[in-house]
Amino acid sequence: MFKRILLILLFIVAAFGVWYLWQEEIVRRSADALPEQIVYGNGRIEADLVDVSAKYAGRVLQINVHEGDLVEPGQVLATLDTAELEATMAKAKAQLAEAIESLSETEAEIVRYEGELRLANQNLKRTEQLVRRNAASQEEFDTRKTQRDSAEAILKVAKAHKRTAERAIEAVEAEIRRIQTQIDDFTLRSTVSGRVLYRLAEEGEVVAAGGKVLTLLDLSDVYMEIFLPSSLTTQLSIHAEARIALDFAPQYTIPAEVTFVSPEAQFTPKQVETMKERDKLMFRVKVQIPRELVKKHIRRVKTGVRGVAYVRLDDSVEWPESLNRRFPEAVLADGNDESDNQ
Repeated sequence: MFKRILLILLFIVAAFGVWYLWQEEIVRRSADALPEQIVYGNGRIEADLVDVSAKYAGRVLQINVHEGDLVEPGQVLATLDTAELEATMAKAKAQLAEAIESLSETEAEIVRYEGELRLANQNLKRTEQLVRRNAASQEEFDTRKTQRDSAEAILKVAKAHKRTAERAIEAVEAEIRRIQTQIDDFTLRSTVSGRVLYRLAEEGEVVAAGGKVLTLLDLSDVYMEIFLPSSLTTQLSIHAEARIALDFAPQYTIPAEVTFVSPEAQFTPKQVETMKERDKLMFRVKVQIPRELVKKHIRRVKTGVRGVAYVRLDDSVEWPESLNRRFPEAVLADGNDESDNQ
């Protein structure tokens, strides 16, 4: 029994070795037929990860997506319990109503005090005229003047109370906006167009402030990173045209362009090149697939798929026919490997 299992394992390893050598042979033959101004490097399809985290601590009330689901910007992914915040909001709204009522009372008082001030001014003028005709005493005039001054002071106090009431309303309204913003933050939305990669929390769990609930794969930026020596990167320009051939279908290519060239050299990662190549300092080059193409076939986009990226150093050089064969729509839609040049 053990020997049979061992033979099966050896067969699997041998089959994988043959497949790997076949892929390498395809790449080698393709490379031998390439013009000097078209270079290539090994890599894999990648996309950036976006963590969906809770801004505040709270209990997860509902998660609306599962691993593998596609999401769009603005889509509600999860909600946290806001019962405590809703109670705080109700209290703040009650305080706002009280502040508005206080302002209304103050405004009514101001109207009354303004009337009293007008009356006090009229009485003072009449008394002043009577004093000039010796029809009233100076004491009566002084009394009227004191009443007028008192009415002015009372009106000033009432207007100060009005300003205080207005500031109180503004403060409560600001508090309501703050609470509402916090409530909105308890609803976790997607900021990217992509796929749910990991579901890191479950309904009913309590997450800390900053705790991760989901991890998304941002499919608006799908790319492959390759490494090229400085002798080639010095000739490479941003937005240079490129092609990506995937290992599972090396006979087809995906159009792409160079969007980044690292300003610093580094040792090439082990999974990209041979040991001989890793002894050299290389520059990281990002080859991006057009967003509109990714969006068109977003349901079939997978990261981690290995392949080869070809980069054109000179725009005047024509692409070989072997690198101009695009994925047929039939293959993209149904997975059938039907030949169809596009």
